Amino acid sequence: MFIYADNAATTRVLPKVLEAMLPYFTQQYGNPSSTYPLGQEASRALISSRETIAGLLGCRPSEITFTSGGSEADNQILRTAAAWGRKHGRTHLISSTIEHHAVLHTLDALQTEGFTVTLLPANREGQVEPDTLEQALTPETALVSIMAANNETGAIQPIAKLASLAHARGALFHTDAVQALGHIPLTLKDTDIDFLSGSAHKFHGPKGVGLLFARRGIELESLIFGGEQERGKRAGTENVPGIVGMAAALEEAVKNLDTNARKMADARNALEQQLLALPGTRIHSGNVPRLPGHLNLAFAGVPAEALLPVLGMAGICVSAGSACASGSPEPSHVLLALGCTPEEARCSLRFSLGDDITQEQVEWMAATVIREARRLRQLEHRI
Repeated sequence: MFIYADNAATTRVLPKVLEAMLPYFTQQYGNPSSTYPLGQEASRALISSRETIAGLLGCRPSEITFTSGGSEADNQILRTAAAWGRKHGRTHLISSTIEHHAVLHTLDALQTEGFTVTLLPANREGQVEPDTLEQALTPETALVSIMAANNETGAIQPIAKLASLAHARGALFHTDAVQALGHIPLTLKDTDIDFLSGSAHKFHGPKGVGLLFARRGIELESLIFGGEQERGKRAGTENVPGIVGMAAALEEAVKNLDTNARKMADARNALEQQLLALPGTRIHSGNVPRLPGHLNLAFAGVPAEALLPVLGMAGICVSAGSACASGSPEPSHVLLALGCTPEEARCSLRFSLGDDITQEQVEWMAATVIREARRLRQLEHRI
């Protein structure tokens, strides 16, 4: 049996999404900046995709900029907020210890350019508490950047409250919604969110294409210079097939959100119950709202680096954390931020289920994980 349970790393492209993309590879392949009919067909596809995405997010089409993915979007947003802050005499940036490295490493770079950075702690369940943000805000704060849901634990953050607190002190608010978009209800209408980043391959779209939302009136800083694409703020010929696929994927995700969420949550809860029956197993972020398919567990005495290859050979695809940090010898910075010991973090696995998961797969995966974890513990005791 083969089970793909690493949907937080990437998802399969839906047949319907691929079908929408194919003509823009082979028939309507024109450059959208060209003025002849073939190019204008591609241009119309961009306009239509932007309108579709904006409608689904509850914003204006002009507030959507297409990027190569979530990391680029995070970088451009943080650079934009920093430039806005410097212009307004605000050089303090706030984020959290559980953010994706696309945010954390950009903040590191901004610190070398004269900005001060405060990283808010998460509580034991993996949430950033509003009181913590309220205490950290100052008149110099330009931006608060808190992810909508964590990519490792699935913990959903109190974004509405956090954004409201930031605005009350005159700061901008960004949420990295790469993991959340297409999996939980998310709208920008009547919110205090100024920036949002997303990536198509997390909700059954293609890799290499993403989006950023920037509230009207905020001037984006360019990362890539050259042509006048994306209103002059993101040079380079647009990835028309990818953008069309992203719009189609988000449309499908939003349309089926409630049904898929219930199915994934039911499967996740069943897997959780069975795995917690194994002595020495502990759940991360189990007492707060989570993304419906996310489950992160620590198996005491069973290093993930030993368990993962065994599960892979059995046909089970899971991970020890963020795919962007795979291969790193360091334990997860997210789990350490939750108060885990390095050993506990190294013994943790992330399961991220898809909407195609079956009860039979859940039961077989749980039995396989338990069997192999017990076997590895016995080997450890013999050494």
